[in-house]
Amino acid sequence: MRVTLAITAWTVSVISSYSYPANDLPDIDNETFIKDCVRIHNKFRSEVKPRASDMLYMTWDSVLAQVAKAWARNCQFAHNIQLQQPHKLHPNFTSLGENIWTGSLSIFSVSSAITSWYNEIQSYDFETRKCDKVCGHYTQVVWADSYKVGCAVHFCPRVSGVGFSNAAHFICNYGPAGNYPTWPYKKGSTCSACPQNDMCLDNLCANPQRDKVTRYYSIVYPDWPLSPRNRHLSIFLIVSPPILILSAIIWSRTNGLI
Repeated sequence: MRVTLAITAWTVSVISSYSYPANDLPDIDNETFIKDCVRIHNKFRSEVKPRASDMLYMTWDSVLAQVAKAWARNCQFAHNIQLQQPHKLHPNFTSLGENIWTGSLSIFSVSSAITSWYNEIQSYDFETRKCDKVCGHYTQVVWADSYKVGCAVHFCPRVSGVGFSNAAHFICNYGPAGNYPTWPYKKGSTCSACPQNDMCLDNLCANPQRDKVTRYYSIVYPDWPLSPRNRHLSIFLIVSPPILILSAIIWSRTNGLI
């Protein structure tokens, strides 16, 4: 299981961030878009300084993506007012977090948006929890207990609140929410304070039972439809027919039947 998780994480990590054509912003079911959102969040979460002892591995949540998409369509640079009643938005979380990025279509990519949030670390002092400017986007990206993310990007002729026109309006929602008045994570040896039954994956605490994700962006499932419990059998069933056919041909030729 650990080898499978490590291989899957490595496969996801080597996929480069994709820049989208100006007239073709991805929808929330776009596979490359989903992978980028998850990969880049986990990249930054795994590299925090000081090191985190309890940082959870983050996976995609389609409901959170739908929430982000619905709010992005309003083209407002403001937080979703319905987040005050999270039980109406998501069946599993009593609090939801949100990050917003708005910019020109020509410079938008998942990587550039999330990186801009993470770069707020320059204004944040971990030891004192003091922030010189804006730090809330950064602390949400690295909030240890947030283990689900769903994002959406929408074209807006104009974004109210910032005056942007012809913009890409990118929103990510998180479950559970971060940014409470405490440290975003526990400082310490990597994975030393993971919840019970978690495994350490790329410096992050991973647990398939907690994630309950059944598609390619899961830490369990790779990009092909193989059951994790019967992976060896599945591979055998995929590979064995060609082998059997080839063996039959060789046997027939050997015995003069062909």
